[in-house]
Amino acid sequence: MSNNSISADPEASAPYRDRLRDFTADHRLLILTAMALVTGAIGAGAAWALLKLIAVLTNLAYFQRLSTDTVYLSGAHLSVWTIAIPVIGSVIICLMARYGSEKIRGHGIPEAIEAILIGESRIEPKVALLKPLSSALSIGTGGPFGAEGPIIMTGGALGSLFAQFFDLTSAERKTLLVAGAAAGMTGVFGTPIASVLLAVELLLFEWKPRSFIPVAAAAIMAQALRPWLIGVGPLFPYAGVPLIPWWGVALCAGVGVIAGLQSALMTVCLYGVEDLFRRLPINWMWWPALGGVVVGIGGYFDPAVLGVGYDNIRHLLNGELSMQASAALLVGKTGVWIAALASGTSGGVLAPLLIMGGALGALEAHVLPFGDPGFWALLSMAAILGGTMRAPLTGTLFAMELTGNIHVLAPLLVASVAAYAVTVLLMRRSILTERIARRGQHIAREYTVDPFLQMRVAQIMTSPVDTLAALIPVAEAISFFTSVDESKRHKSYPVVDDGGAVVAVVSRSDVLRWTREGWAQSATLGEQQRGQELFVGYADDLVGHLADRMAAADIGRVPILDRVTGKLVGLVARRDLLRVRARIAVEERDRRRLLRLPGL
Repeated sequence: MSNNSISADPEASAPYRDRLRDFTADHRLLILTAMALVTGAIGAGAAWALLKLIAVLTNLAYFQRLSTDTVYLSGAHLSVWTIAIPVIGSVIICLMARYGSEKIRGHGIPEAIEAILIGESRIEPKVALLKPLSSALSIGTGGPFGAEGPIIMTGGALGSLFAQFFDLTSAERKTLLVAGAAAGMTGVFGTPIASVLLAVELLLFEWKPRSFIPVAAAAIMAQALRPWLIGVGPLFPYAGVPLIPWWGVALCAGVGVIAGLQSALMTVCLYGVEDLFRRLPINWMWWPALGGVVVGIGGYFDPAVLGVGYDNIRHLLNGELSMQASAALLVGKTGVWIAALASGTSGGVLAPLLIMGGALGALEAHVLPFGDPGFWALLSMAAILGGTMRAPLTGTLFAMELTGNIHVLAPLLVASVAAYAVTVLLMRRSILTERIARRGQHIAREYTVDPFLQMRVAQIMTSPVDTLAALIPVAEAISFFTSVDESKRHKSYPVVDDGGAVVAVVSRSDVLRWTREGWAQSATLGEQQRGQELFVGYADDLVGHLADRMAAADIGRVPILDRVTGKLVGLVARRDLLRVRARIAVEERDRRRLLRLPGL
């Protein structure tokens, strides 16, 4: 039987030593981190270029001048003909999408998620070029969007393109794609921590050093370059430090709940309007032009709803808007944003969410007993981000970094988590994943530890094991397989020698082959199977490692040995692997009271 080769884990024959680690990182982490630093610089440069391009197009479209100075349209006196500006911009974007790439439509983050999950983290070069151009054109011609979604997609596309020049795995390309996205967001907003959290909560679909450290390195690099490219300090400074009474936490949670309801209502309205566009008897490439008509009319009556609107965020945080102005901004921005985004044009969602949430918070400040309007506007901004994006940590840290005010961190967290709880309970999907679901994909957003990597094979194996003796004649083995009731017969059996050691595995397919091709009449089962590669596992293996090997070798049943003695101690079949998931389901479903008070 010594001619049989055993297929097992490397070093399987050596005495067992615990070589498992908390994390799977190796030297490739250093290589990826170095590449991520380059990606971070590229992402920061892309953020600067996008902001400048938006400024140039805004100046050309509304003021007929060539300038890279940032301008806002709030307070501008627009003539009737400016209604056509968003329409013209939308028509150009239609043509870019029709003859360039449909992937430039939308707000960027769902497209980045799709590239990660179903596109092997590969983004086409034309998308990297057309996405920022279309987004800058959309915002520059009055589109009510932010620059963050497009720069996330653009930074991700540039990171993906950079990765494609090297021999990398799909998982490594994903790391650099997300690193570029985080760098781009950091470049625009100066929020490295929130950018990394956004990557973890929305894009990476894992929490591993292999991805986390390079993404953080890219965001840090972008933040380091930002003072030379864009500027220093928080983008929307707010220095308020309200004195919150003990019962004030409940009001912070209440603001979060209202923001969660606002988020749910906006999401429902957005996709409801999108469904209306789908029913129109015209080609999709003309939908953005119709959305542009709504934007143009809305902007004519209230120019504050046009463009990226960062000045509106500053006004809200400074408490400079009256109740009437806040209400007009809330209604107008929501209306034009829903119409434009549902029509399929290009632009981001973070800045509009900040404005709409902040406007609602500013209105609530008029009836709340403490804190200035800027405080409640900021809480509502963070809450609507946490609820709409289903990313409460990102919403919390994003608001804190944007304002440079760490003193409001606790109320920000309360509001964001409250909004998150509302949207999770009320809505099946977020504003991001709903769009992906409409394209036929489902995304699970819950991160859990793989149960296969928590359990040892000994916990799931079948023991004792039905076996066949190596010394029985082949004819007797054939008779056994053909005469035993099929419902009581296994598909394969380990073959053991007199000492209990496994020397082979015989299956029903082997028996069928022997009856067709013939066999030596005097041969025993062990001799007939001599030379067979023997696939085995060990009782102290992790279930996940064994399952990976079984899948790679397409093996359905594996003899399990004791690593020290080499004796057969059990067997694992595919159904045993399925029982692992069943056990986890039981832990989630079964409820038991473990402690009881006396007399109850």
